[in-house]
Amino acid sequence: MVTNLLAHLAKNPVLVLFLLVGTGMLVGHVKARGVSLGAAAVLFLGIALAAWGAAWDVPDTGRPTFITIPPEIGTFGLALFTFAIGVQSGPNFFHVIRNAAGPLVIMLTILVAAAGAALGVGHALGMDPTLIAGTFAGAVTNTPALAAAGNAATAAGNPEGAGIATVGYAVAYLYGVVGMLFFCLLALRYRRTDHDTPSPVINRTIRVERRDSPRIEDILEVIPGELKFSRLRRGETGPITRPTPKDHVYAGDLVTVVGTKDAVNQVIRDLGHGSSHSLIEDRKYLDFRRITVSDPKVAGRTVGELAMDASYGATISRVRRGDVDMVGTPDLVLQLGDRVRVVAPTGRMAEITRFFGDSARGLSSINPVAMGLGMALGIIIGEWEFLTPTGATFSIGSAAGTLIVGLVFGKIGRIGSFVTALPFTATAVLSEFGLLVFLAQAGTKAGSQIESAFAGDDWWKILLTGFVVTTVVGLSLYVTMRWVVGMGGTRLSGLLGGVQTQPAILAFANERTGSDPRVALGYAMVYPVAMVAKIFIAQILGGLA
Repeated sequence: MVTNLLAHLAKNPVLVLFLLVGTGMLVGHVKARGVSLGAAAVLFLGIALAAWGAAWDVPDTGRPTFITIPPEIGTFGLALFTFAIGVQSGPNFFHVIRNAAGPLVIMLTILVAAAGAALGVGHALGMDPTLIAGTFAGAVTNTPALAAAGNAATAAGNPEGAGIATVGYAVAYLYGVVGMLFFCLLALRYRRTDHDTPSPVINRTIRVERRDSPRIEDILEVIPGELKFSRLRRGETGPITRPTPKDHVYAGDLVTVVGTKDAVNQVIRDLGHGSSHSLIEDRKYLDFRRITVSDPKVAGRTVGELAMDASYGATISRVRRGDVDMVGTPDLVLQLGDRVRVVAPTGRMAEITRFFGDSARGLSSINPVAMGLGMALGIIIGEWEFLTPTGATFSIGSAAGTLIVGLVFGKIGRIGSFVTALPFTATAVLSEFGLLVFLAQAGTKAGSQIESAFAGDDWWKILLTGFVVTTVVGLSLYVTMRWVVGMGGTRLSGLLGGVQTQPAILAFANERTGSDPRVALGYAMVYPVAMVAKIFIAQILGGLA
C-alpha cells in the first residue's frame, strides 16, 4: 500500500504540490508556546515527504521512489513571489535605500567573514574545497550560489564538482533555514521597542487661540511629519468649508486636521487646544466618504496630480492601503485598490465617487498586462549572463530580476497610460501563493537529496561547517543591526530573510507581525545585493578546487 501511494505521488507532481500546500499550512498554523512555523512548514513537510520516498525501496527493483516537483514550477512560484513583493515595497523602497549604505556594507562584510569561516573550518576538517563551496551555498540557502560553485569547480578541472557541491548544499540547507528562523525569532522578540514604528494617522478638531492669524501653508512648513487641514469653521455657527493653503486661521476658528499622531499633537500646541466639538459630524456642507480606487486612469498618479481641489473642490485627507492608513500628501502615488478618504461638498460626492470608480475590481484585479510584462522582463534580466574578471559567467537569477522590476514598477506606478502597479490585496495574494509553490518545490528537491548526502562519511563535517556559517551570518547580523545600526526588530526580521535569500524566513516574520510592511522593506532592501554577493563568493570558493 505504501509503495503504491508513493509511486502515485511520484507520478503526480501537481497533486504533491497542493497536498504539501494544504497539509503544510495546516501544520504551520499549529502553535507551540505561541510560536508557529507558518509557511515554513510547507518546506519542512516537503523535505520529509521526499526523504521518505527516497528511503523507500520499490520491491523487486530496489530503487528509491523520487517524489519531486519540477524545478520550473519552483521558478514560477519564486518569481511570482518576488515580483509581488517588489511591487508592494516599491513605493517606500527607494526612500529607505538612500540610508541603507551602512547596513549593506555590514552585510557584505559578514558574508565574506562567513566564507572565511567556512574555509577555515572546512580545511581543518579535511574537506574538499568544492564540498566547502557547496556547504556555504546550503548554509546561506542560495541555489544560484550552488550552481556557481559547481560551475567554478568544473572549470577548475574537477568534473565531479557539481555533484560534490550538491551534497554539501543538501546537508547544510536544513540548518540554514532553521538556524535563521531562530535569529528571526530573536529579532521579533524586541519589536515592541522599535523606534521606527509608523505613527498612527488621527484627526482632531482644534480651537484656534493664536492672535497673529497665520496662513495654513506657513503652519505646515514648521510642523514636521505628515499633516493636512480638512475642515474650517469661522466662529461657532458659520458654515464648514474646506480650507486651502492660502487661508488664514483666526482666534476662535475651529479647524479639523488629519495627520500622524506626533504632527497632530504639535499643531494642537501651536494653534490652541483640542476642541470637544467635531466638525466631522456636521455633514450639511461637507461630506466625507471612503472610495475605492478602481479606475485605471487614476491609478499610478499622485494625489497632487489629480487636482481634486480645482476639479471638485475636494480634499483627499488620507489613503488606506491594506491595513495601513497614510496621510494624503501631494506626492503619494495612488494604486488600484487604495481606499481614499475624500472630503468634498455634499452635492459633489456622487460625481467624485464615479471618478475613482469605487468598484471591487480595484481590490481584486491582478493587472495581467503589468504582471505578465513585468515578470517577463525580470526573468530576462535574471537570466542575463555577466562576465566576471576570472572569465566565468554568472546570472542573478529570475528571483532577483523580477524583484528589481517589481520594485521599479511599484515605485513609478504609471508609464503614460500604462499602469505598472498592482492592487495591494492582489500582491498579497500573489506573493503568498507564489511563496507556497516555491517552498513545496524546494522542500521536495532538498528531501530527495538528503539520504545520499548523509550516506557518505563527510556529513558531520558538512553539518558542523554549515552550522558555523549560518550562525556567523545570523548572529553577526542580529548584533550589528540591533546595537550598531539601531534597526528595529520588525525590519531586522525581514532583513534576515533577505540576506539569507530565503522566503521561508520572510513568511515566518509576516506570520508573526501580521504582514507589517517594514518586514517586506527589510527583505527587499538587501535581497538583490545579497544574491549577487553570495553567487560571487560561492564561485570563488568553488574555483579553489
